[in-house]
Amino acid sequence: MKPKREHATNNAQTYMVTSSTWRRRALFRNQRWANLLIGTLYHYRGSAYLLHEFVIMPDHLHVLITPLTSLEKAIQFIKGGFSYRAKKELGSNMEVWQKGFSDHRIRDANDSALHVAYIRDNPVKERFCERAEEFPYSSGHPGFELDPIPQGLKPKNPIEPVTARLKAVPFQSVTSQDTALKQDGISSPADSSQSFEHLSLHSKSKSA
Repeated sequence: MKPKREHATNNAQTYMVTSSTWRRRALFRNQRWANLLIGTLYHYRGSAYLLHEFVIMPDHLHVLITPLTSLEKAIQFIKGGFSYRAKKELGSNMEVWQKGFSDHRIRDANDSALHVAYIRDNPVKERFCERAEEFPYSSGHPGFELDPIPQGLKPKNPIEPVTARLKAVPFQSVTSQDTALKQDGISSPADSSQSFEHLSLHSKSKSA
């Protein structure tokens, strides 16, 4: 049985949390959706949690946070806050998130280093970029202000980042999913420049 989640207000626990989109739809391929989620993360930063790392993938989100309330409430702010803003600002009435989320409590500095590396390397391993800093929807990209990881969890020897051995490629179009997204008013990569395909690497030939 999974141990009960500890209340972060008293113990200042740090967690890596993963939440997926409803039916794993690739909602965050769209640049407007991805940027709105980043805006939501920063809107609640400092009031609901400390934000240490994040990455927004097409159909899921990873964050490394220290909640300032319960973990459940912190994630509710992110997911509920984004859903509200998506309806208000993007005109979407669709279901955004799968219910629930998965979490891992960070135990020590080595555990912290491993999860920081996992978050930053996620888009590299999926071949959306060659280096973590090239992916614009991640804390690995320069320019994002982040909260320091709690002192006892700071990595002493950060894990070396992954460098893609293969050229980055754009998301592959899935006809059935793209059709469903269009019905919900969300552009697919095939017909919108506002997607992950706007990354400069995606214009390179696979044989380059």
